[in-house]
Amino acid sequence: MNAPFPPPEGRAAREPTPARPNAVMRLVKALFTTRLDKTRGRTRIVALLFTLLFGVIIGKLVYFGLKPEAPATIKTAASDAVAAARPDILDRNGEVLATDIKVMSVFAEPRRIIDKDEAVELITAVLPDVDAKELRTKLESRKGFVWVKRAVTAKEQQEIFHLGLPGVGFLPENKRIYPNGPIAAHVLGFANLDGVGISGLEKFVDTQGLSDLHGAGFKLAPDDLKPLVTSLDLRATYAVRDELEKGVEKFKAKAGAAAILDVNTGEIIAMASLPDFDPNNPADALDPDHINRLSVGVYEMGSTFKAISIAMALEANKVNLNSRVDARDVLRFGRFTIHDFHPEHRILTVPEVFIHSSNIGTARMAMMVGVEGHKAFLRKMGQLTRLRTELPESAEPLVPKNWSELNTITIAFGQGLNVAPLQALMAVGALVNGGVMITPTFLKRGEEDAKRDAPRVIRPDVSESLRYLMRINAEVGSAGNANIPGYFIGGKTGTADKIVHGHYSKDKVFTTFMAVLPADKPRYLFLTLMDEPQAIPGTYGYHTAAWNSGVVTGKIIERVTPLLGIPPRIELPVLPFPLLAQLGYGFANTPQHSKGEIH
Repeated sequence: MNAPFPPPEGRAAREPTPARPNAVMRLVKALFTTRLDKTRGRTRIVALLFTLLFGVIIGKLVYFGLKPEAPATIKTAASDAVAAARPDILDRNGEVLATDIKVMSVFAEPRRIIDKDEAVELITAVLPDVDAKELRTKLESRKGFVWVKRAVTAKEQQEIFHLGLPGVGFLPENKRIYPNGPIAAHVLGFANLDGVGISGLEKFVDTQGLSDLHGAGFKLAPDDLKPLVTSLDLRATYAVRDELEKGVEKFKAKAGAAAILDVNTGEIIAMASLPDFDPNNPADALDPDHINRLSVGVYEMGSTFKAISIAMALEANKVNLNSRVDARDVLRFGRFTIHDFHPEHRILTVPEVFIHSSNIGTARMAMMVGVEGHKAFLRKMGQLTRLRTELPESAEPLVPKNWSELNTITIAFGQGLNVAPLQALMAVGALVNGGVMITPTFLKRGEEDAKRDAPRVIRPDVSESLRYLMRINAEVGSAGNANIPGYFIGGKTGTADKIVHGHYSKDKVFTTFMAVLPADKPRYLFLTLMDEPQAIPGTYGYHTAAWNSGVVTGKIIERVTPLLGIPPRIELPVLPFPLLAQLGYGFANTPQHSKGEIH
């Protein structure tokens, strides 16, 4: 077979050579070709493209996150950091309790500060209370805005200004101040440097929508906000705190507290708890010993609880004022024995049980009502659940888990149930105001609003009976130290042995005193308590409530009543308790019958 002849040389030279496809064309062809043998390669190419795409996106995000902030962004951050405005808080007469003032604060932009060591040295020389190490850490950060010091003085501002440091400036902001220092500190609470309420009414204000407005970006000025008018009377609150402070010092008590309640509106007119704190320097508020003992502490209220127990027996028609109760001997219940502090060893009338503060007599009346009836009455009187007011700080009562007849016996005379003194004050307020349970408030309100949803808890005649018992106790019983001449006062003492290491102590007591004024037409209920008062010269070795809390309450009444517009009466009422008179009881209140009698 002959081999093929090669093409003529001239013809091959004249035919064009085919062009090689470039890289792009090969890539396109590879992507869109449908040949099965190319599938693996195409998948790898697509994955590579997506990886590159996401890499570019992530790189951009990192760039935007790390790039220096624009001046407008720094200005926004600074504006957001400034403390927001808060409404003024006023007493019931319009006196300022808390308000905002404009102050200058020092800030820094760390990225604009060239020599950070020099800046720290110069700034701390002018502001020695600024921690140098902390400031150095702030200036080394990548933030666009940091605070150096809030609320500097005018002199400090001038000295910082003359340093001429680039990246250091000033911002005007609001600072919360409390012109009366520690007066009403536990009621007001305080706000922090950022204008956020931390406790008391300051925190309550935030819960009413102020924090939501600030969070939504509303830049409110103080003039845009309606003042919060409280129920407090600044003058009365000052007087109460002053007399309480003197009493705590005189009787060497560990702590003390006092309050005045308007029994017809539920308004707290005055409140003090010692030791307290100055909300202008709120660091002291963190001390556990500086709690509000009226709403946060829970205590056995001692014999002041007997008023509730006797009212329960009267309301249940188990006794009346002429009933007699056997107190001739101790009351034994299993291995427990109930004694009277000053035993009479005889049968007592109901008023005598109250006057002599008989544990035995009160326990017997509670047993007449029974365990379930007792629990139901205390629940109705608000003693078994947490009391809710405008103050966020409140304590849950310590209630027995397994409530037996023994619990009813001891709780009847004030042992075995721990409640906040403010809720005990609320209950006694209902006992003397005609029988209506009004929740206490720290805001100003009228009687009509207060009683609109207030339930009746006892009959009017039972309420009058309690006022009668408190009145004769002031005349001839343990409340005599608060029986200020010219005022028709009623009162009840309470002394509870404190529990130490699981046992009742005989030398550490918690004393309380409640006084209603005036007893015939009640307006105010006074409460004073003392934690671990001591016997002093003149108290005959006693450290019970009549000799300390009762004495302080009398001082408070004498000083505060003119401020509350209650003048002394030359002649006391002839028929102070008309409902009791209609039921066949009379009350002798003339000089020749000054001890009071039941007819």
